[in-house]
Amino acid sequence: MKIAIIPARGGSKRIPRKNIKAFCGKPMIAWSIEAALASGCFNRVIVSTDDDEIAAVAREWGAEVPFMRPAALADDHTGTIPVIAHAIDWLRKQGQSPEAVCCLYATAPFAQADDLKKGEQALQSPGVEYAFSVTSYAFPIQRALRLTAEGRVAMFQPEHFATRSQDLEEAWHDAGQFYWGRAGAWSAGTPIFSQRAVPVTLPRHRVQDIDTPEDWQRAEWLFKALQAQGHADG
Repeated sequence: MKIAIIPARGGSKRIPRKNIKAFCGKPMIAWSIEAALASGCFNRVIVSTDDDEIAAVAREWGAEVPFMRPAALADDHTGTIPVIAHAIDWLRKQGQSPEAVCCLYATAPFAQADDLKKGEQALQSPGVEYAFSVTSYAFPIQRALRLTAEGRVAMFQPEHFATRSQDLEEAWHDAGQFYWGRAGAWSAGTPIFSQRAVPVTLPRHRVQDIDTPEDWQRAEWLFKALQAQGHADG
């Protein structure tokens, strides 16, 4: 059994009600639900929330909300792994045996069904416990700068001041969209970033964190541009 879990707590601070705020014509969470359903990967698409309004919106767009997340797992400090482990534990208590579970963030409107399928396939490789979305940094991290207490600048790695950009190793970061994992890895609290994880690479133009109002505005601009070119789902 393969399950999608979409975490969506109600207490967003920087963008109030972020998970159900209208984004390009739909509640934000609707984009993730639709991508999960369109992928055909999952036996169930479940939203884990502590919020009645989010639960109602999730059901309206086709997801299940078979339980309400306890308050102890809905504060500002709870990580993703305990939330997914809680959902897996609930399913097991109902007599179900999930084998692969995909955590798909509620604020991932750029996530696409085909990317979820790639993650599903990657997880099937021997010795793999997780498969998750990544994208490349737009600038060489080896030439990053810090601002000093004196208002000046300093390089993090000054030895690379004269190194040509094309000679530096490309660096990647978590795209913050989805994380396929074996149910046992989630339940055991196994770290996602390790040698037992496989990357699902995404182009930078389909990756945008949405944590601030500025992020939100940029994401809508980008999403609308992709829709106009026929590159965004929906």
